[in-house]
Amino acid sequence: MRPDFQQIVRCFDFDGDFSTAEPYGVGHINDTYLARFRVNGAPQSYILQKINHHVFHDPEGLMSNIQAVTHHLREKINSAGGDPKRETLTLIPTKEGGYYIRTTKGEYWRSYHFIDNTRTYESVEDINHVYHAAKAFGNFQNLLSDYPSEGLVETIPDFHNTKKRFQALLEAIGSDEFNRANSSKPEIEFVLKRESDVSVLVDKLKEGELPERITHNDTKFNNVLIDNNTGAGVCVIDLDTVMPGISLYDYGDAIRTLANPAAEDEFDLSQVKFDEQIFEYFTRGYLEAIGGILTDEEIEQLPFSAVLMTLECGIRFLTDHLQGDQYFKIQRRDQNLDRCRTQFKLVAEMEAQLDLMHTIVATYSRGG
Repeated sequence: MRPDFQQIVRCFDFDGDFSTAEPYGVGHINDTYLARFRVNGAPQSYILQKINHHVFHDPEGLMSNIQAVTHHLREKINSAGGDPKRETLTLIPTKEGGYYIRTTKGEYWRSYHFIDNTRTYESVEDINHVYHAAKAFGNFQNLLSDYPSEGLVETIPDFHNTKKRFQALLEAIGSDEFNRANSSKPEIEFVLKRESDVSVLVDKLKEGELPERITHNDTKFNNVLIDNNTGAGVCVIDLDTVMPGISLYDYGDAIRTLANPAAEDEFDLSQVKFDEQIFEYFTRGYLEAIGGILTDEEIEQLPFSAVLMTLECGIRFLTDHLQGDQYFKIQRRDQNLDRCRTQFKLVAEMEAQLDLMHTIVATYSRGG
């Protein structure tokens, strides 16, 4: 059913007169619309979103996070002489002074300024975009490096806790409710052989060897707005999973999503490759932008984090396959198993290139 946009937009402090709202983007979690207005005859656009409170069980906490983080970013960008309306998301206040509404149907809605003359990319069309997206993510972490991590809630608890993801897989194997474990034996064995890897980062965090930081936790390539004219990474978007974490989660997951040119559910695993050039371009941009805030241990673990985040994603796909495809949407039978296989093939590709990955990281961590 189409939302009652007239009723929704009346709750926000928009400029101008509402015209239309149409679906926008390719997000799989929230419902996103481009809302068009007329201000003294001129067009004005906003992003209007319905928050998926079935995925994000604490939308109030989530919105508190976003308001706090964007306020902090705006102050930092202003101090540096930048343009905060372009370089970070800007929430539209409600008529009652908040930053979201809850309808009588129990739906949560929010709105942002629309950032003109930018776009997102689902795949790499220009290798320089990888460098600029990496700079955007690195700068995002840099600007938030002095924000107290205890000031934010976990919007999805244990989101990147690979140790707990592994335990969830073991439980799914044990119950085997859908009788799929036998046909997934090679994939299960692949994970079991790497059991010692899954706890490395969470244990280092617990032992104080890695610092807790404010992290994005969903550093897909399409979560950076790219300037249409310059190709620069303008703004990091989709802040729903911004919460305390490890910097390595963001770096590693970005490499996972960028460095494989094949489709996420590719049948032909020979097409799954580790793109060394993309790895180098991203690493260079990320390390240039994040400055000197990373510890020696964080820098040392950057290549491993790419392997681990890829393994974690494969574990999640495999777990969901064994549990009857409850979390990730599928369009065909065994799609989550195919997704798992592509991740595990990429893990193997990365493991074979770890020495090269360390060399590249060492080069750019020295400013090379």
